[in-house]
Amino acid sequence: MATDLWITGDAETDTLLSEDPFALLIGMLLDQQYPMEHAFAGPRKIRDRLGTLDPRAIADADPDEFVTLATTPPAIHRYGRSMAGRVQAVARAVVDEYDGDVTKIWTMPGAEGRPTGAEVLARLQALPGFGKQKAQIFLALLGKQRGIRPPGWQEAAGHYGDEGSRRSIADVTSAESLAEVRAFKKAQKAAAKAGS
Repeated sequence: MATDLWITGDAETDTLLSEDPFALLIGMLLDQQYPMEHAFAGPRKIRDRLGTLDPRAIADADPDEFVTLATTPPAIHRYGRSMAGRVQAVARAVVDEYDGDVTKIWTMPGAEGRPTGAEVLARLQALPGFGKQKAQIFLALLGKQRGIRPPGWQEAAGHYGDEGSRRSIADVTSAESLAEVRAFKKAQKAAAKAGS
């Protein structure tokens, strides 16, 4: 059994992320241009305001009302308006492609029966707002912290799957590891800036 996540530092929010795979997926969606712990708090704000995190309810919500829900302070993201649309688009994809069950992304049989890491990665990349890097980070998060390890998951996750790394939210298990991930990202940005 996977242990409880430590992502936001708020016990109730981290419990939701631990127990609801769709909440975790939406947190990953929101994790860009916004502090990680605030991004992953977004699903709880949605649940508290909408009364549910059911993908069908989110997908079917009135878009204008959902934008209001997403942008009401504290907003789900710095760019709450655009992220509201992305959250609904991901919910719609989960409903249409996986019958509303987000876990089918990593459990639905693949070409050889059990899905491979590469197949799960491809399914994640097909979701709105999920590029290769975001999909790899989420695959690493599933493998490292949720015990979801389809064959070849580490290879498919790239360096995000490396044991002992401090590259992404997949490696955050405490306030200390969050600080280490932040330091790594800061160093990467500095190196990229120096190289350009």
